[in-house]
Amino acid sequence: MSIHTALTIAGTDPTGGAGIQADLKTFQEREVFGMSVITTVLAQNTTGVQMINHMPLELIEKQLDSVITDIPPSAVKTGMIATPEMMEFLVDYLKNLQVPYICDPVMIAKSGDPLMDAQSRQSLRQTLVPLATIVTPNIPEASELTEMNIETIDDMERAAKMIVHELGAQAAVIKGGYRTDHSTDVLYANGIITRLHADRTNTKHLHGTGCTFSAAITAELAKGHSIESAVATGKAFITDSITHTLELGTGNGPTNHWGFRLKGLPGQT
Repeated sequence: MSIHTALTIAGTDPTGGAGIQADLKTFQEREVFGMSVITTVLAQNTTGVQMINHMPLELIEKQLDSVITDIPPSAVKTGMIATPEMMEFLVDYLKNLQVPYICDPVMIAKSGDPLMDAQSRQSLRQTLVPLATIVTPNIPEASELTEMNIETIDDMERAAKMIVHELGAQAAVIKGGYRTDHSTDVLYANGIITRLHADRTNTKHLHGTGCTFSAAITAELAKGHSIESAVATGKAFITDSITHTLELGTGNGPTNHWGFRLKGLPGQT
C-alpha cells in the first residue's frame, strides 16, 4: 500500500478551526498522512487573535529536519509564515524538497486581525510565491500580492495571471469568498483560466476556510493529481465544509471538516 504524506508549515489555532490544526484534519479526511512544523503559536479563537508568539528559527529548522530526514513529504504547504527571516530561511528547504509546494499567503485572520506587516508581505512576493506550484490567496491577499484593486471576476482573472507571469508562481487560484454576490473562484494554470462556481451559503462560520481549502489541494497534489483536479476537489471539499456548518463558537466559527461525508465527494481515495 502506497502512503501519501503531506507537510504543513504554519501557525496554530487552539480552537482547531484554522492553521496547523485545520490542515491536519483536512489531510486526514483526504486520506493523506499529515505532518506539521509550527512557525507561530497563536492565542486565537472564533472572536479574534489575542496573542502571537513566533518560534525561533533554530526550532523551525529542527522541526523541519526531524520530518524530512524521517518521513519525506509528498507535498508541502505553507500557511502563516509571518516574518521575512522565516521566509528567506524556508527557500532552500522548499527548493531541495522538489515536491509540489502550495503557498497559502495568510496575511489577515477571518476576524480581520492582521497577521503580517508590510515588510513581510513584500518579502512573501519575492521569496515563497515564486517557488509555488500554486498560490491560493483570497481577494484581499491577491490585492496585496498584485498591488491592484480587485472588484470583478475579470479583475480576479488578471490578478491570477499576474501572480503567475509577474511573480513567478506556476499557478494561482483567487478565492471569491469575500464577494457578496457569488462564491466563484478563479484558477489560472497551464495558460488556461477556469472559473469554479459554488452556491453561496449564508453563514458567518467561515473561520479557517482558506487553510482548509489549500490543505485539501495539498492532499490531492500529494496523491499525484493534477493542479486542475486538485483545485476542483478542494473546491468541492471546502464548499461542503461551509454548507454543513457546525455552529460552534461565539464569533466566526469553524468549518466542518467532515461535511463532505454528509453529501458525498468523488475521488476520496
